Amino acid sequence: MFRPKIPTMPTPTGHVTPPAVVEPTTIVPAAQTPQPVPVATAPAPSRPTVQLTPGTALALVSGGTAVVLVVGAVLVSMLLAVAITGVSVAVCAVVLRSLLASETKRR
Repeated sequence: MFRPKIPTMPTPTGHVTPPAVVEPTTIVPAAQTPQPVPVATAPAPSRPTVQLTPGTALALVSGGTAVVLVVGAVLVSMLLAVAITGVSVAVCAVVLRSLLASETKRR
């Protein structure tokens, strides 16, 4: 009654294909051909030159401006949150101080 019933694996139905047999193949190396010797010409530049068109320069400037504005907005909002928290803690401290001072004057 309290024993769990373990389900049995269902048997596959329908058309079952047998597993494919993989036959090993031999690898034959290709004939080695000598590389042609390059002719001495002007050396190729090690770095490709970057050409900025007015469109890409405008996109870079606008992208950089957007990043600066977003980062600035996040930093200003964090500074504002810290300032508001500091002011609220200071107000709570003043209220508690006045409450404690009035309590000691009553006695």
